Amino acid sequence: MFAYYLRLAWLSIRQSYGLSLLMVLAIGLGIGAAMTTVTVNYLMSANPIPTKSEQLFYVQLDNWDPHEPANDNGDPPDQLTYRDSTALWAANKAFRQVVQAQMTAVLEPEGKDSLPFQVSGRANSADFFAMFEVPFLFGGSWDRSADESMQQVVVLSQSLNDRLFGGRDSVGEKVKLAGDYYQVVGVIANWQPRPRFYDITTGAFNEVEEVFVPFSLISQQKISRNGNTNCWKPSGEGYEAFLNSECVWTQFWVELRNEQEKQDYLTFLNAYVSEQKKLGRFERPVNNRLSDVMQWMENQQVVAQDASLMMVMSLMFLLVCLLNTIGLLLAKFLSKAPQIGLRQALGASRQDLFTQYLTEAGCIGIAGGLLGLVFAWLGLQGVQALYGDEMKGLAELDLAMVGLAMLLALVSSLLAGLYPTWRACTVQPSQQLKSQ
Repeated sequence: MFAYYLRLAWLSIRQSYGLSLLMVLAIGLGIGAAMTTVTVNYLMSANPIPTKSEQLFYVQLDNWDPHEPANDNGDPPDQLTYRDSTALWAANKAFRQVVQAQMTAVLEPEGKDSLPFQVSGRANSADFFAMFEVPFLFGGSWDRSADESMQQVVVLSQSLNDRLFGGRDSVGEKVKLAGDYYQVVGVIANWQPRPRFYDITTGAFNEVEEVFVPFSLISQQKISRNGNTNCWKPSGEGYEAFLNSECVWTQFWVELRNEQEKQDYLTFLNAYVSEQKKLGRFERPVNNRLSDVMQWMENQQVVAQDASLMMVMSLMFLLVCLLNTIGLLLAKFLSKAPQIGLRQALGASRQDLFTQYLTEAGCIGIAGGLLGLVFAWLGLQGVQALYGDEMKGLAELDLAMVGLAMLLALVSSLLAGLYPTWRACTVQPSQQLKSQ
């Protein structure tokens, strides 16, 4: 019977193709606008490491000015001082812990005709790779002893390894970085978490770095740090004074496998701050934070308020499109009143008529959904062209979004068709037959 309803729907759509095309276009525009913004918001707020996002915690300590909070909402600073992050790392109280900061360096490739070029990098401790599930193509990470002894080792990205070594296994090779030679211990496979949760402060949607070196090398100025730095009082003269200052510029993550480990580590943080208070630091009330991945992303507003507002506006536009579709369906179905009256006189039940016209509304919705996918793809291409590399990987329709678009189009069209279909089925056959 359903096949019969589909055939009747196709004949009806062909008979009034102009009105049908208008409805398909209206639904398509609404779905396209909605799915463009929904897709961007969905990918921006996606869980970048679902297997352990509830076990990774970003550490915040409030070392800020006692007379003025670091943030208007009272939250502690977004980063830690060098002295605090290295002290927490040395304490080694978590299952895994990472101290890190962004860096930059000039790499000098071998060969007389090869010109030096600048690479993006990250100075981090050894647990970074295991904590954040970084996949390796060749080799692996360095170990904690390499951090402690400040060994000049490096992990390369796959793209940089392709550029320097033609994609072959480069473990054991040397690269000249910032004027010194570093031994390659690993090459990571293509890895691009979206959002780049491990360092939101320098850009949640930036590309993953090209080189990774031990964080301890920063203290020897073997590498140049980069990224955000905030100070609430002067750091003093010289690099050593800066490292011991109250300037915040490092990030610290810990991996805690269960609630007990989390509570134990929070107790340790409170004890650490209490000891520092005795030294004249941390003059503000104790305000230590442990935020898991999703909490930290929400705290840092990875999904901007403007993006959320645009999504709401696009859904309102979809609603307007559906209201127009209701009007068009109502006009179309009521124009069939004589035909409906005749079919009722010949024995067709209201249920049969209702199913038939609702099937037609569903077909129009599916067609509108397919058109909406085209509009959504064009919209996402426009977003990517407008924002460039910042939106790379965030302006793509995946299968989940395609399925959602089609489901939204079908449900919307069926809802839009309920009232027109009901009105059409309330036609009195006697009145229609008399008028004929």
